Amino acid sequence: MKILIDFFPILLFFGAYKLYDIYVGTAVLMAATVAQMGLIYAIDRRLQTMHKATLVLILLFGTLTLVLQDERFIKWKPTVLYGAMSLALAIALWAFRRNFLKMLLGGQLGLPDSVWLRLNIAWIAYCAFMSAINAYVVMNFSTEAWVNFKLWGYVFPLVFLVGQGIYIAPHLKGDEPAA
Repeated sequence: MKILIDFFPILLFFGAYKLYDIYVGTAVLMAATVAQMGLIYAIDRRLQTMHKATLVLILLFGTLTLVLQDERFIKWKPTVLYGAMSLALAIALWAFRRNFLKMLLGGQLGLPDSVWLRLNIAWIAYCAFMSAINAYVVMNFSTEAWVNFKLWGYVFPLVFLVGQGIYIAPHLKGDEPAA
């Protein structure tokens, strides 16, 4: 269910872009993201930091796109978001010796510290990769190609999350079976 909620705004953006243009698509993306965050808040009674950052950036870059009639703003939003995430995770880990992933998810997942460290490094690399690949597509391809990449590029997070789940599964601390 969560993946459908996450996919909802990009799917509506894609449809609005294909039916109209990048500006209608951007307005639809902004509205759909507000609705998405409202739904997440209704379900969880809170928004995670990532949700808040995504909402702020979509509204900021979307507004700039619409007001200035310049599609570059919305196209660069993923590069900025992923780059900031990669940088924040790296600085927290290597400068402040804090593992944000463990701080955020440690109460939900019982994993050894070495696994948390590898996950954090994997997230740093993944976010840097996603930032770089979006920048590459923005700089080298048409808006049409970028929109298609946004939709079909959703395979990257799916593969990353499935791989992460496969990696952590054997390390989860579960209840020991009764002897």
